[in-house]
Amino acid sequence: MIFHLKATFSTAKRILQQLSHDHRTLGLIFVVPCLLMGLLSWLYVDNAQQFKAIAPPLIAIFPMIIMFLITSIATLRERTTGTLERILTMPIAKSDLIFGYAIAFGLLATIQAVIVSTISLNWLGVDISGPDWMLILIAVIDALLGVSLGLLASAFARTEFQAVQFMPAIILPQLLLCGLLVQLDKMPDLLESIARFLPMTYAVQAMQNITTEPTTSDETWQSIAIVIVWIIVAITLGSLTLRRRSK
Repeated sequence: MIFHLKATFSTAKRILQQLSHDHRTLGLIFVVPCLLMGLLSWLYVDNAQQFKAIAPPLIAIFPMIIMFLITSIATLRERTTGTLERILTMPIAKSDLIFGYAIAFGLLATIQAVIVSTISLNWLGVDISGPDWMLILIAVIDALLGVSLGLLASAFARTEFQAVQFMPAIILPQLLLCGLLVQLDKMPDLLESIARFLPMTYAVQAMQNITTEPTTSDETWQSIAIVIVWIIVAITLGSLTLRRRSK
């Protein structure tokens, strides 16, 4: 177990050191979501009620999408450049690698979600009925969901372009069906059934609940638990499908 922990944290440290020199990627992770929320606030400057309704779910969605892209592309780059293949010739388990990636990108996702949530609550006028710490917690969990889905997507892509192509296949259908555009109970029955299987639905549902509820309901905790289960499942599947050779 000690060996595996060392291998996992060594992988996480290596990824973080590499990303620390990539200022454009760091800007995409930390700056872009804040700019998007600022643009949204400006867009609804004359409609505060509508902004209150739509802003919290988007605090979850924007970081999730960005972390999905960054994680899937960065992880796949390790495979296409041969870095992953060289590492796997060493006595290291595939699960050690995937959990190392998850820790590294998960840390960035956590920092990102905290920054976006804090700026939105303190300077952009986001107002929720529930406690502010719940919004930050849900934003962090949703950003981690983007990381886990990105790791899973990278297992099936062979090029960085294919990794980008997975976004409309994995993220956009969830965006349409998550309940942000149309309430779940107003969807056709088949689409509602599909929506209730998708993780983004519960990420958005949790944010919508704390917007109107002064206390955290059991339904909100259940939504959070479902998202966490999806995170665990996606990371586990990513480790099981990790290929030792990229061509």
